[in-house]
Amino acid sequence: MGADVRKETDMQYGPAVRRRKLGAELRALRGQAGLTSGEAAARVGWHQSKVSRIETGRSGVRAADVRLLLEAYEVQDPQLRELLVALAGGQDENGRHHWWHAYRGLLPPAYRDFISLESQACRVRTLETTVVPGLLQTPEYARAVTRAALGGLPEEQVEALVRVRLARQDVLRNDPPLRLSVILDEAVLRRQVGGPEVLAGQLRQLLEAGRLPQVRLQVLPFAAGEHIGLIGPFVILSFPNISDLDVVVLDHLTSSLYLERKEDLKAYTDAFNSLQGKALSVQDSMDFIAGLGDGA
Repeated sequence: MGADVRKETDMQYGPAVRRRKLGAELRALRGQAGLTSGEAAARVGWHQSKVSRIETGRSGVRAADVRLLLEAYEVQDPQLRELLVALAGGQDENGRHHWWHAYRGLLPPAYRDFISLESQACRVRTLETTVVPGLLQTPEYARAVTRAALGGLPEEQVEALVRVRLARQDVLRNDPPLRLSVILDEAVLRRQVGGPEVLAGQLRQLLEAGRLPQVRLQVLPFAAGEHIGLIGPFVILSFPNISDLDVVVLDHLTSSLYLERKEDLKAYTDAFNSLQGKALSVQDSMDFIAGLGDGA
């Protein structure tokens, strides 16, 4: 998520956007199972009000509780089960902690939330106007960005955050891998993050990533002039099976904003599609990056 590790007040068992999305999907699954909220509660031994609070997002839910409801609703799809348990946070479908749990004392809740959503997404579309997106950063570039964003942080914490950034990149090697579409403003490629050698290494990394079939990399050159991307960077996360879980993430100085309304998703999707049209083609983008690397 760019360079940002944000501080935000934690919600019980996860931030509000995740609770609302999880609750809405559990409500839909209950309906498909033909159960009232009272009948669902009886099946798992709860009071009906607990089911209602979970479905409306007023209350958090533990991963173990999600598994109980999925059993009650006879949900068999393993991908769907894994996604919904992940939205509860903390553990995977088999009851094991996610890898980022080891960094819970270091990572603010907002960043953990973003990682959990990113880990379950099937597609990510991102416009970056300042730095290379975290999923494509080299260790040296990530280290320079982290030091700049969090000045004065002890070196061991910087290194831990770099390890987190690199661990996030495993989504590109999953089976199936995350599909990543990136639009990079030309300024990103020219900014001397970490100095000339670090930037040269990062440009080589971008060329390698751009050859992956699951990665679509385009450059938005200065010559494109004014465009809707001048509003700033954004990320669109899309999920398998359930389009209603899709969300737009915007970074601010002290927090991250999640937009989940259908009209917001459409506006940012339309903006991304428009920017793809203004950007260089994939091949021309690769040639552009290679040219900058030759001069780095």
